[in-house]
Amino acid sequence: MTLRQKRLISKTVMVICLSIVAAVYIYPVFLMLMNSFKPFGEIIANVLAMPKKPDLENYIYVIDKIKYGKLFWNNVIITVTGLIGIIAFSSMAAYILERRNNRYTRFVHTLVITPMLIPFQAIMITLLKSMNVLHLSGSKIGLGIQYWGFGVPMATFIFYNFMKTIPRELDESARIDGASTFRTFVSVIFPLLKSVTITVIVLDVMWIWNDFLLPLLMVNSSNETKTLVLAAYTFVGQMNTKWNYALTAMTLAIVPSVIVFILLQKYIVEGVVAGAVKG
Repeated sequence: MTLRQKRLISKTVMVICLSIVAAVYIYPVFLMLMNSFKPFGEIIANVLAMPKKPDLENYIYVIDKIKYGKLFWNNVIITVTGLIGIIAFSSMAAYILERRNNRYTRFVHTLVITPMLIPFQAIMITLLKSMNVLHLSGSKIGLGIQYWGFGVPMATFIFYNFMKTIPRELDESARIDGASTFRTFVSVIFPLLKSVTITVIVLDVMWIWNDFLLPLLMVNSSNETKTLVLAAYTFVGQMNTKWNYALTAMTLAIVPSVIVFILLQKYIVEGVVAGAVKG
């Protein structure tokens, strides 16, 4: 067997394995989308069957019932608030930690990224009590601010690795021209972080937009502050679940984040590849 044949077989096996993994993840989403066009009776009869007569009745009802426009705007406020803080704090932290590389900053870097190892369930009760004291629970802006603490460690880790690829000579040139550290970062360094910043944006949009547990704890007490995912959960009851409406609401909830991912997915690859190899 020639080397070319071995490579072809290896590539074929890899494609088959990846296709199987992709199918495992995509199939539940396909079922959700397919059943959102079916009435309740058809879903109960056979959840795996295609709709006999697809219609938009479920979507019309759900959009009106949950006040989709209002909840969509809630998601936007929470997500944008979270993104602004995560990107601002993590990029500046990564810049200082990488440029002032000594034993103290290395310790701080370890301290900053360590929270990634702590499961949310271990701190959620303490967090809820703390947010009540700080009056950040029951607020859309307050929820967005809370995402700073959960999102900054991972974003700092990503920015830090990418920062190594940016030559330090740029900083020195800016200082010679009289720029302060902050001005150097804003005017020189941050524009070079475009690809990795978009990577962070996409990952965090997918996370914040579709998050369930933290909004359930913080903003579920009022219909004015609920998110789209929480609205989908209202169709799930202890004794009876309106599956046609629940699946429709979940489809409407995740579609915006999926669109963002599709539009910006190429930047994820660019950001990961650029930050993987030190320049």
